[in-house]
Amino acid sequence: MKFLKPVLAVAMAAAFAFPASAADKVMNTDIAIIGAGCGGMAASVAARELGAQVITLEKQGIIGGTCKFSEGIMAVESKMQRDWNYGLTKDEAFQRIMRYGHWRGNGRVVRTFVEKTASTIDWMQANGVEFEKLFSNYPDGLYTWHIYKGRGAGWLAKYLDKFQKMGGTLLLNTPATELIQGKDGVVRGVIAKDKDGNKITINSKAVIIATGGFGANEEMKKKYLRFPGVDGLAQTGKTGDGVQMAWKAGAAQDGTEVQASYRPGPKGVGTTNQVAASAKQPHLWLNPEGDRFVDETVMLEWPFAGNALERNGGKMWVVYDQATLDYMKTQGIDLGVGVMVPVATKLTKFDSEWAAAEKAGWAKKADTLDGLAKATGMKADILKKNVEEYNGFCDIRHDGLFAKSPKYMRPVRKAPFYAIQLVATSLGTLGGIKIDDKWEVVRPDDTPIKGLYAAGNDAGGMYGDSYDLIMAGSTIAWGVNGGKIAAESAVKYIKNAK
Repeated sequence: MKFLKPVLAVAMAAAFAFPASAADKVMNTDIAIIGAGCGGMAASVAARELGAQVITLEKQGIIGGTCKFSEGIMAVESKMQRDWNYGLTKDEAFQRIMRYGHWRGNGRVVRTFVEKTASTIDWMQANGVEFEKLFSNYPDGLYTWHIYKGRGAGWLAKYLDKFQKMGGTLLLNTPATELIQGKDGVVRGVIAKDKDGNKITINSKAVIIATGGFGANEEMKKKYLRFPGVDGLAQTGKTGDGVQMAWKAGAAQDGTEVQASYRPGPKGVGTTNQVAASAKQPHLWLNPEGDRFVDETVMLEWPFAGNALERNGGKMWVVYDQATLDYMKTQGIDLGVGVMVPVATKLTKFDSEWAAAEKAGWAKKADTLDGLAKATGMKADILKKNVEEYNGFCDIRHDGLFAKSPKYMRPVRKAPFYAIQLVATSLGTLGGIKIDDKWEVVRPDDTPIKGLYAAGNDAGGMYGDSYDLIMAGSTIAWGVNGGKIAAESAVKYIKNAK
């Protein structure tokens, strides 16, 4: 894949970032940044550009986290949009975000975020990031997604290179363990350990937490998420360390229940798999019993699909017939699967990938509906009843049950019949620490914890109760813009404290 080269470049640079410590040590800096993903690297470069001395800690052996796999970043009123004569305004974007979340988000924080997005694109371009195009994740959607070349790993490599050339210090394989906080409540540094277990005391004037949430912490997921048992992008290292450190320092909670519900898919299967892509479409969706439960076009805004699937225990079957498969092979799929499998992609690799999918157990085929029921575990009478009802709706071009658009209605009649099992998936958690509009961490009474900031998926306030897909690229933007804002706020705080 194209993104592997930037990943390798990051890995090679990271390997020489800092030698292993021989014993416990004390270090001094202006700003300590915990985490080197989207938010952490954005904060690292922004703070160095403003003249601050920076030490960035990363618990993994390589920077980037899941940001490496990202495709683009959301912005409103950017130069690219203006050049394209695209008219979405910051006011409209702000209102859409807040209404989507039923005004449960933090209005001042969201407004500050939206105002920053366009200038952040300029900033990234000034640092060598190239953007390919504007993109919408669904038909007639909002073109806020600015797709960058080389995926996230590409721009992260550029930022790592700049950070180190500017004299920034990166400590890999160095997890933070606790904050240094005075009796006055002011945060003055962080305690960490290197890969050999040696203690590192980093005295700093401010700390920025950007550890990526708690998607790999099963205990926290069970405690805080509505639906913790999901598949999804690897959450390696995202164990909620930063969130828990902030809470221990007195931070209020915000957005702990929100996760980035992703489009349902076969468990553990890559995005580019064409058998999987054939099911990430608005065909007939049935629960494990064989009952239809949703207007399948919710896949257009897949957080909705995740919410609907949550009510059904997190598993479903997508059913279609040979005629629909032939259509996908010759005419292409109706819904793109992100940038990697775009709309109208013809499933020419379906047959070569089918055997492995069938062997793995998530893809089934039968010459009759009774046979399909036996293969999948659905109840034959319920399955046949739902197929008959759905076919009737297709015949009259009107879904009398869930009002699905007739554009996406295809009957299930021509054998053989296919069933693909999809499960609820997630891209990670989206909150935990309450912040203000300076990305400063606050207590339950909204007073700030001086010297402490949070960014990215550790910080709450962006979302209401569900991940927001109406403006694609918003999670990456939340991380990058938040990291930059936190760095700017921290530098200003340090200067004012002198």
